[in-house]
Amino acid sequence: MSTCNSFEDGTPEREAKPRLALIAGPTASGKSDLAVAVAQMERAAGREAVVINADSAQVYADLRVLSARPSDEEMQGIPHRLFGAWDGAVACSAADWAAAARAEIASAHAAGALPILVGGTGLYIRTLLDGIAPVPSIDPDVRGAVRALPVAEAYAALRQEDPERAAALNPADATRVARALEVVRSTGHPLAHWQAERTGGIGDAVALRPLILLPERAWLYARCDLRFERMWEAGALGEVEALLARGLDPDLPVMRAIGVPEIAAFLAGEMTREAAISAGQQATRRYAKRQYTWLRHQNPGDWPRIVYENSIDTAHAASLLRS
Repeated sequence: MSTCNSFEDGTPEREAKPRLALIAGPTASGKSDLAVAVAQMERAAGREAVVINADSAQVYADLRVLSARPSDEEMQGIPHRLFGAWDGAVACSAADWAAAARAEIASAHAAGALPILVGGTGLYIRTLLDGIAPVPSIDPDVRGAVRALPVAEAYAALRQEDPERAAALNPADATRVARALEVVRSTGHPLAHWQAERTGGIGDAVALRPLILLPERAWLYARCDLRFERMWEAGALGEVEALLARGLDPDLPVMRAIGVPEIAAFLAGEMTREAAISAGQQATRRYAKRQYTWLRHQNPGDWPRIVYENSIDTAHAASLLRS
């Protein structure tokens, strides 16, 4: 007679969906260290784990310092995937990352290991779990015409052509306004039409164990400031010099990553050291604030959230990921 083991919730292992842990938090919140700690706990219990990057800056090989990519020492022998996996000359879209993440998750499951997603890029996470809207290719002429419009004109046009989407957007958000307008003009349907037909998400195929980190903001911002200053001293200047020497398209994500424009301005003599560091710190804090807002409001209400100051209760966090 066959037997089967059970997970902690009592679900028979042979019938259960494979587990997927998710640790999401703003930059500098300590999520990478927590992921390694959870993986170490899995290993101590006789199970393996793999940490999979879900941060849009840490995917680029060119941004080891400025993305705060974990060092070999910080990884503590735990396998890490999709860190530095893209060359900066190639933009990594949410769809690109989600396809790679699906493959890494499947590989971990096949090996009997727990995949632990760690990052704060909301679009990446939602694309992986919910799928991607099958928007047809945008007509290049439509895209060119839309992108040439001042944001105020583009928003006014969007209010006429897709009022529902316009109402949901900040009128000054040039990127999202242009995207919505080019979609409706090129496809004949508003963006909501395509989003309702999302495909490729794995959310229903896995037993998701999510955890959202929401550190006290003053502590988080102080960490952001300190980390950027340390990056400056730890090789960020050389990293940006190497990027500039490649002559990459300035519109590529790697060239717009936090710290790159500020350090580039310093290297060009357009900013003092103090001004460049201050600008980089401010950009980091603003990014952390946007992540914090998204994590707090744009995820299911039943996803566990940890609010803390100074340090994370690792044992408690791990228990939430296993619950």
